[in-house]
Amino acid sequence: MTTEQDTNNRLRFEVDGMHCSSCVAHVEDALQSVPGVDSAAVSLADSTADVRGSGLDESTIVDAVRNAGYGAAPIAIRRSVAEERDDLERRMEARSARWRKRVVFGLVTWLPLAFVHWFGGLVGVPMGSLVVQWVIAGVATLSFLYVGSAFFSSAWDALRVRTTNMDTLVSIGSISAYGFSLVELILRTTGSQNVPLYFVEVAGLLAFIAFGHWLEARTTSSAGSALRKLLSLQPDEVLRLSGADDDTGELVRTSSIRPDDFFQVRPGDRVGVDGMIIDGRSAMDESAVTGEPLPVERGPGEPVTAGTVSTNGRLVVQASTDGDSTTISRIAEIVRSAQATKTRMQHMADRIAGVFVPIVLVVSVVTFAAWWLLGGEGGVAEGIINGVTVLVIACPCALGLATPTAVMVGSGAASTQGILVRSAGAMESAAVIDMVHLDKTGTLTRGQPRVEDAEDAVLARAAALAAGSAHPLSVAVVEAARERGLEVPRGADLIEHPGRGVSGTVDGVQLELVSARVVSEEGLGDVGKIPEGRSCSVLLEHGEVRGRITFSDELRPDAPALISALREMGIESGLLTGDRRGVALQVARAVGIDEANVHADLRPEDKVRLVSESTGRVAMVGDGINDAAALAAAGAGGGVGIAIGAGTNIAIESADIIIPADRLVTIVDSVRIARATRKTIRENLVLSFLYNTCMIPVAAFGLLGSSGPLIAGAAMGMSSVSVVVNSLRMRHRLRTRG
Repeated sequence: MTTEQDTNNRLRFEVDGMHCSSCVAHVEDALQSVPGVDSAAVSLADSTADVRGSGLDESTIVDAVRNAGYGAAPIAIRRSVAEERDDLERRMEARSARWRKRVVFGLVTWLPLAFVHWFGGLVGVPMGSLVVQWVIAGVATLSFLYVGSAFFSSAWDALRVRTTNMDTLVSIGSISAYGFSLVELILRTTGSQNVPLYFVEVAGLLAFIAFGHWLEARTTSSAGSALRKLLSLQPDEVLRLSGADDDTGELVRTSSIRPDDFFQVRPGDRVGVDGMIIDGRSAMDESAVTGEPLPVERGPGEPVTAGTVSTNGRLVVQASTDGDSTTISRIAEIVRSAQATKTRMQHMADRIAGVFVPIVLVVSVVTFAAWWLLGGEGGVAEGIINGVTVLVIACPCALGLATPTAVMVGSGAASTQGILVRSAGAMESAAVIDMVHLDKTGTLTRGQPRVEDAEDAVLARAAALAAGSAHPLSVAVVEAARERGLEVPRGADLIEHPGRGVSGTVDGVQLELVSARVVSEEGLGDVGKIPEGRSCSVLLEHGEVRGRITFSDELRPDAPALISALREMGIESGLLTGDRRGVALQVARAVGIDEANVHADLRPEDKVRLVSESTGRVAMVGDGINDAAALAAAGAGGGVGIAIGAGTNIAIESADIIIPADRLVTIVDSVRIARATRKTIRENLVLSFLYNTCMIPVAAFGLLGSSGPLIAGAAMGMSSVSVVVNSLRMRHRLRTRG
């Protein structure tokens, strides 16, 4: 299979054999060592690696990962949603199935041995018989070789490149106990030894660790269910029509749809591809994509999104994109990328895990030596079993799962509400913000201003300039000219100037349509008295005032609730706008923003400066070209940029978090999810560190007895499961509070 590289020269790979943070660190180090690799993000949760750079070669990267002791296979970047969903399910099921086989074999061999070992004397089995002991050893050897092979091969691959991982601990522990027992059994056969044997404990240890990995695989799969559900929203097949009047059509794979193709959506069907309604009307259930619970009426000329449901009408839709590049696929890519990135806390945990395994090896050796030297008769046997217990109980599985499972659940929960988080770092930053700066037009207001007052001649010439701009005021000018039936001349050399306006040539005359603020600041002329709470643009001809256009804009109904909710969360709100101060103050009073936090008459660079100079952690919320730089500045400064989903592509690409266009209050949901995720990560890390910190001394001092390795294997597996379950518990908390 050959992957496709995108414009950022990016490759994705499936990585096999990772069990802990140490594994992730080793794979990332191996990838970073490949020439041309700029960055590598490895996800333990879904066993993938995302590599970016220049001149990347698949085979070289695969070899680097395999030389580090892990399996690797390329994954196609551009593929259908169905292929992505099927591959994700296949990898999750394959991982679970591998461990399930070992668990079944391990338990089937260990349980009879355990029964004989513990109760054999009660049912008449001669436990002192060498034949019985060799039978036990033989059965345990089968489990040792089959179940243990997964750990041994991984540990050997790591050793070949002079590294260690979790399997190093398991392998050394089980091989030591098995080897000691085998030697002692041989010596017992000659009559020269009679010390405890640990064949049963070794078989049980490997079975329990495999059982822990199986549970971990199953629960991790559950944590990633949001992404799979998202991918399942887009139907695998659609009814393609030969034209808008076709009533029959042909059932085809969604991935085969191309732009401008026609397809049918029946009542109850999901839309297969983003497109425009050509015929029919329906109440569209868009909750799966936007989080909005109420259906929205859609008709001819209006857009529909892949994954939404036509509740009560037949639609004929013309595709606006191909079947592999829908909104669903883009959302899934953002969610997947976020789950592959790391928080600052995860980087810290990775650094700790990188040195943790060698330290544990030293502690295990010291434990063995101390028991050997100070334990008297039987000290060697006790030293080995306690040293093995230290190795097993210290495995840092839970540490590696602490952050990725919480981020997986958090980003999945956000996506179900239409909130897209680009990275784990953005979620971590959103959790600690103490100030939110909001743009006005298109953010606190609907961004659909209407022309309230303008002369026809001024409006017609302004519309000629505005025709090339997507700014809400430009759109309003063009719409007003159309409604009045004005003849709009053709403009030339049209240029948009962010924070200022638009310019161009109309009928051979150089014109500019700029904000009243610019006219006042630059002393270009008198624009007269502007009504309170209204925006105003001025038409300039060769730098002189030729007329003005006054606008009104409607406040978003949930804007006051947003400010109130943020205040309850201990977060201040501010207003940053390029509009006049009078307009800004009126909006601020209406929504409840403190006048001291209102900044008006701002250019884009002024917004960047204010965001950059703000103390504490800042979020910037906006939707337009004017906001793009400020959104990026917020993220660069340790805060977060939040874009309105209906905003410009530039603003959305500059943002760390994207919220639904019609639900401003989801900013609060974004912060709430981010805080819950951060809290869960901390809880998971505490669980992980507390487990290792407390249990290593217990194991070293022999407090778990002769069955220490068995107890350690079970406890280690359950520690990993507890971390994943705690992450899943967060999903339940978010649902009940939502």
